[in-house]
Amino acid sequence: MLQVTREWRNAYPGACVGLMTVDGVVNPAFDERLEARKVELAEMLRAQYRTREELLSCGAVAAYREYYKRFGKTYPVLLQMESVALKGKPFPRTAALVEAMFMAEVKNGLLTAGHDRDIVEAPLILDVAADGEGYIGIGGREQVTKADDMLMRDRAGIFSCVLCGPDSRTRITAATTRALFVVYAPPGVDLMLVERHLDDIFANVSLLAPAAKPGYRGIIS
Repeated sequence: MLQVTREWRNAYPGACVGLMTVDGVVNPAFDERLEARKVELAEMLRAQYRTREELLSCGAVAAYREYYKRFGKTYPVLLQMESVALKGKPFPRTAALVEAMFMAEVKNGLLTAGHDRDIVEAPLILDVAADGEGYIGIGGREQVTKADDMLMRDRAGIFSCVLCGPDSRTRITAATTRALFVVYAPPGVDLMLVERHLDDIFANVSLLAPAAKPGYRGIIS
């Protein structure tokens, strides 16, 4: 399923990447069952995290903050966690399959990219970026990589990286029936948390599509 370059292994000892494909998914604009789960999750997060210091003490958040700090960036999932848990804002509304992934991101603090598995062209390659590589991101915006950022390529080029996010070519759409979820975990993130995170994504997807079936699943370190 995945090839790993020597450059990635040398650059990120102790890091891992989780991969999961799910067949038979659906992606409606709205789903009542998922909406109810979002309300429950928001209440749980607000009970769990009452201050920013409590959020920052989450082990996964600390690892990602360190990663992003290397590049002069702020970890975006932390901002999303603050928005829901500390500021009382609802989860943002988007297509339901993307929401299912995003809910798990905010619950666990793990950065995740979602793709249409039928668009991704094997082989998949886990690599590090050269400075200035380009691809078209979500919304049609051109993205330019920073040297040594973690990324994934397929036969057609880069389809996601940590700092710039997923590409437009392989994005999840209303027509997606097979999904690929990629979890980027820098050094310091426990592998068992990545496993639980994949479980949470699949549980959320199953609310939308009870007949969905797991395909490939693995954690590469």
